[in-house]
Amino acid sequence: MLVKYNGENKEYNNNINMFEIAKGISNSLAKKSVGAKVDGKNVDMSYVLDHDAEVEFIDIDSPEGEDIVRHSTAHLMAQAVLRLYPETKVTIGPVIENGFYYDFDPVEQFTEEDLEKIEAEMKRIVKENIKLEKYVLPRDEAIDYFRDVDKNKYKVEIVEGIPQGEQVSFYKQGDFTDLCRGTHVPSTGYLKAFKLRTVAGAYWRGNSKNKMLQRIYGYSFSNEDRLKKHLKFMEEAEKRDHRKLGKELELFFISEYGPGFPFFLPKGMVFRNVLIDLWRKEHEKAGYLQLETPIMLNKELWEISGHWFNYRENMYTSTIDEKEYAIKPMNCPGAMLTYKRKLYSYRDFPIRLAELGQVHRHELHGALHGLMRVRTFIQDDAHIFMTPDIVKDEIKRVVSFIDDVYNLFGFKYHIELSTRPEDSMGTDEEWNHAIDSLEAAIKEMGKDYVINEGDGAFYGPKLDFHLEDSLGRTWQCGTIQLDFQMPQKFDLTYVGSDGEKHRPIIIHRVIFGSIERFIGILIEHFAGKFPLWLAPEQVRLLTVTEKFVPYAEKVSEELAKHGIRVKVDARNEKIGYKLRQGRNERVSYLAVIGEREAEADTLSVRSSKEGDLGSLSIDKFIDALCDEIATKKL
Repeated sequence: MLVKYNGENKEYNNNINMFEIAKGISNSLAKKSVGAKVDGKNVDMSYVLDHDAEVEFIDIDSPEGEDIVRHSTAHLMAQAVLRLYPETKVTIGPVIENGFYYDFDPVEQFTEEDLEKIEAEMKRIVKENIKLEKYVLPRDEAIDYFRDVDKNKYKVEIVEGIPQGEQVSFYKQGDFTDLCRGTHVPSTGYLKAFKLRTVAGAYWRGNSKNKMLQRIYGYSFSNEDRLKKHLKFMEEAEKRDHRKLGKELELFFISEYGPGFPFFLPKGMVFRNVLIDLWRKEHEKAGYLQLETPIMLNKELWEISGHWFNYRENMYTSTIDEKEYAIKPMNCPGAMLTYKRKLYSYRDFPIRLAELGQVHRHELHGALHGLMRVRTFIQDDAHIFMTPDIVKDEIKRVVSFIDDVYNLFGFKYHIELSTRPEDSMGTDEEWNHAIDSLEAAIKEMGKDYVINEGDGAFYGPKLDFHLEDSLGRTWQCGTIQLDFQMPQKFDLTYVGSDGEKHRPIIIHRVIFGSIERFIGILIEHFAGKFPLWLAPEQVRLLTVTEKFVPYAEKVSEELAKHGIRVKVDARNEKIGYKLRQGRNERVSYLAVIGEREAEADTLSVRSSKEGDLGSLSIDKFIDALCDEIATKKL
């Protein structure tokens, strides 16, 4: 038997498992491998090779290796749960980013305290170093096992979904057996770096009509150093959590009377309006015309656009005058109607129509997350109507626009080009032209990008902009989508140079994505310490005693004249307390006013970023602030 590894051939007289092959190459390879590939197919290290093949080994520290570790750790947790709570029914436990989860149907609800017990039991099982063994059963025997022996209706339902005649694979580790396709680590001793995170509710198979289960989340890594690094990262992320800071800084809140419908407080409205004002000014400079389209429109419109058939479950509806209406989940159909109201010439193009449109989408309660996932938000849409010959230039113009806006916030980003999905509309010729236009534009601009095969919209390909925050996390925000279907659906035309009617091409485009989500990203990116131009409260004047309130009010008026957002803290509290509170509330500049300052017509200034700035004249302070705001200094 001939085995090819790393470009070299090795012969074996007998069948041999992957562990023995790895050990024959080097002890370190055997020790670090948690799986292998045989002619490109993943197998366990116990897999017995009985034919000529090319093999690779999966290092525990590789991304693929860590996925195997995480998959195995999910099984480890399920085993620990059953040891502690034997009446619990286990369901599914997949790998997720940086970890895993497992859904359970317990007799009594798990608590956060239970996680400590489960984690301790997991560590005991690791010390036992239990071997993982794979075996298979015919489908019907697997059903019998889960129905009669394991008495687990959830597993029965899973196996019943497997085609008749197929073999079903199981993994056994000591007293625990689970349905699984694999691949898994050789033994539980490989699983040494994990941490249980939280417990949450989850419907069986994600269907709200099914029973609510309990989902336990955990982190898992190939080694302890990686786990510690991630836990430190998560600690920092928790400090920056926009929901926590939004409450502390009095920016927004979510009421139990409106899950997914955020309330913006006065400070949050200042922040929001600064973003909106920026958006309007930049769009005006870039040659866009602003629209506002109705929030609710007749069902017939949504049938024309296709949303009624493809997006109905996410739409809120109502009956008016015995006719069915829908609250808009997207702004696109309104923009199509706006264009359609008159006939354009090719000389009018490009036509750039922008809208800050309030949309509503029904999201499942479990998916809601602060401002990041809501049921209503303002989408910063634009629809650009054009002739085919200017598509590439217009794409380049939009990319430059997005680049300029993201630079204002100090964001780096990467671009993904998403191509035709399986379920799509249009001809190959149309799709190829659209993809080529997008690709040519970003290539000419010298922008790096990656191909995301099959992830385009059903009506056209797109460029997605994934911005990177201060913690290295990425957020998909900006999008440029080429659309050659909506013009057909809405029968949009223009008069060409030949005097005949033609179909325009449309670019759908967002920069922020949504105002609400972008605010959430900014809160976490800056940890609440916003650049001065964004800060809801730019200056707070702190009086030492009531005696200096008149001077503070005079200074406040002078700052306000220059457009600076200022507040006077004249409370009868110690100055140290006022300073601490101002720092905790991330006020950009704190200015103390006492006897010395009032007499000298100065301020004792402290910056949230640079610390104590000493004594400054009012004029010098105002000049510095105005310059910082005008240049949008970060």
